[in-house]
Amino acid sequence: MAEPIRWNSKIILIKAEPLNAYGLDPTPTGAANAMLMTNVQFQPMEGQEVSRNLELPYQGAQESINVGLYCVLTGDVELVGSGTKGTAPAWSPLIRACGAAEVLTPGTSVEYTPITDGQESVAAYFLVGTNRYVLLGGRATGTITVNAAGIPVLRVTITGLFTIPEVAVRPAVDMTKWKKPQAASKATTPKYKIAGIDFVGRDFSLNLGCDVQPRMLFNQERVLIVDKAESIAMTVEAVPFTTYNPVARAGSATDEAPRVPIEVEHGTIAGRIVNIKADTCVQGRFAGSQENQKIEEWPLTFVPLPTAGNDQWKITLT
Repeated sequence: MAEPIRWNSKIILIKAEPLNAYGLDPTPTGAANAMLMTNVQFQPMEGQEVSRNLELPYQGAQESINVGLYCVLTGDVELVGSGTKGTAPAWSPLIRACGAAEVLTPGTSVEYTPITDGQESVAAYFLVGTNRYVLLGGRATGTITVNAAGIPVLRVTITGLFTIPEVAVRPAVDMTKWKKPQAASKATTPKYKIAGIDFVGRDFSLNLGCDVQPRMLFNQERVLIVDKAESIAMTVEAVPFTTYNPVARAGSATDEAPRVPIEVEHGTIAGRIVNIKADTCVQGRFAGSQENQKIEEWPLTFVPLPTAGNDQWKITLT
């Protein structure tokens, strides 16, 4: 009897597809495109089942036909720079698949901002043992999370075109592009600001809010980001209302809510620093305080708004 397939034998390769070749396999390799992920799940056969609903002269189950099939890959990557200023991190294809543009300034920085047109797609290989699943034409949504005493991560959900899995040779993988992260703390997370005010904070999340939908039509099957609705959540220690009033900041039925900038920066090692800014945010309705360790805390939510367009947030790696 054959040996069982071990779950911890997973290999994940992800590579961007050329803009003019949607759904064409760019053949990711273990040497260049290996992903270092956690909390990974691969759903190889999402879609619908259409019952034939035949009228028969007897009782019994009906056969269904699988339609609109697609794949979904979900997982976390550690949010840390490449270690070299101006060099893209190993997770670059993932955030670009979330409808973001990448700008490299050699020796200085890598910047990511949202885009509406010219959005990239990715191909993903997911191997368990020698069984290989292939996802093509993938587009994604993601959430960046920074929790105190935790490792900052980008969690992505990639939706792509369905293919039949097959047995393949396991590639050798190179993980040297993935740098060791720093856990979030007072020392390693020097910026945590709302409206220019330094807050004592417990957590931060930026949900990229991409509405990813498969479109399975005649002559064309593809996955598109049809819209976006970003959101930010933060939990902070309460302060006097003279410093920050969350009720006033949320506005009222007669007052327009004031716009506030938000900035969080994590990392203290050059080449591994991640700065997240959303310059024009409107605070959501204030739901009230909560207690943690006998201290009052405020759970706050924000919507980052575009100003000129495609400028509602920026991630800068230095």
